Amino acid sequence: MALIEARGLTKEFRIFHRREGVAGAFRDLFLRDYKTLTAVNGIDFLVDEGEMVGYIGANGAGKSTTIKMLTGILVPTGGTVVVDGYVPYKDREIYTKRIGVVFGQRSQLWWDIAVIESFKLLRRIYDVPQQEFERRLKMIDDILELSGFLHLPVRKLSLGQRMRCDLAAALLHNPAILFLDEPTIGLDVLAKAKIREFLKEINTEYKTTVILTTHDLGDIEALCPRVAIIDKGKMLYDGSVEGLYSQWGHDKLDDIVKRIYQGQRPQLGFSGTGGDDLVQ
Repeated sequence: MALIEARGLTKEFRIFHRREGVAGAFRDLFLRDYKTLTAVNGIDFLVDEGEMVGYIGANGAGKSTTIKMLTGILVPTGGTVVVDGYVPYKDREIYTKRIGVVFGQRSQLWWDIAVIESFKLLRRIYDVPQQEFERRLKMIDDILELSGFLHLPVRKLSLGQRMRCDLAAALLHNPAILFLDEPTIGLDVLAKAKIREFLKEINTEYKTTVILTTHDLGDIEALCPRVAIIDKGKMLYDGSVEGLYSQWGHDKLDDIVKRIYQGQRPQLGFSGTGGDDLVQ
C-alpha cells in the first residue's frame, strides 16, 4: 500500500465577486454574487515510502492547495486522501506527529526567542525524549551548520539561516513524511546547496519521504527522481524525470515543463508505459 494515496482529490472555493462602484456595493448588501473556483480537480496521487517527489506548477496551479489537503490544513471538497494510514483532516492530532512541514514564506519558529529555545519547545510539543532530541540536533547541525546562530533570536537571522532552522525544526521529531512548499525561495546558491545536501542525507539515512513544491527546477533535478506537474488543478504529468528526457530529448527541464504547460506533445516516439507519460 502506498504511503500517500489520493484518489479523485478535489478542492473548490466559493469566491465572493464584488461589483464595481457605489451602486454595485449597495447591490452587494442585498444580493451577493458568488463563483466557484476549482483549485484542484480530481487528481490521483500515489507516493511510496522513501520517495522524493517534485510537485510543480505555475502560480495558481493548485500545488499549495494539494499540500494543504495532504497535511490536513484544508478539507477536500471531493475524493479521498489517506497518508500513512490516517485521513489528514480527521486525524489531525496524531497525524501531525508523523509529518514535518516547511512553508518557505512562513516560519514555525518563535520570532523573538533564541532558535534553540524554539527547538526545546518543539521537543516538548512532539514528546521527543531528551537523548533522542540531542542526537537528532547534533546530526542536523553537522550538515546544516546551525551552531553559529542557535542562540540568536529568529528575527535576527538571514533568510538562509532561518530556512535551515525551519528545516531542522520540522525534522527534530523524525517524521515519516516531509512536506516542503518553496523551501529555497529567495536563497542564494550556497544556502540552496546546503539544504539540498541535507535533504539527500535524511532521505538516504532515514528513508524520509519528501514531497517538494518549488518554482526552482534546479531543486527537482538535484533531488527528485520523480516529478508531478499540475496546471489549473489537473495533473499533466506524473512520472520520472528521466521519462521526461526520454520523451522530449535533452532540452533543459525548464523548457520541457514550459512546453507541457503549452499543451505540446513530445516529438520523440515513446510508448507511455507505466507512469512516465502525459496525463490525458
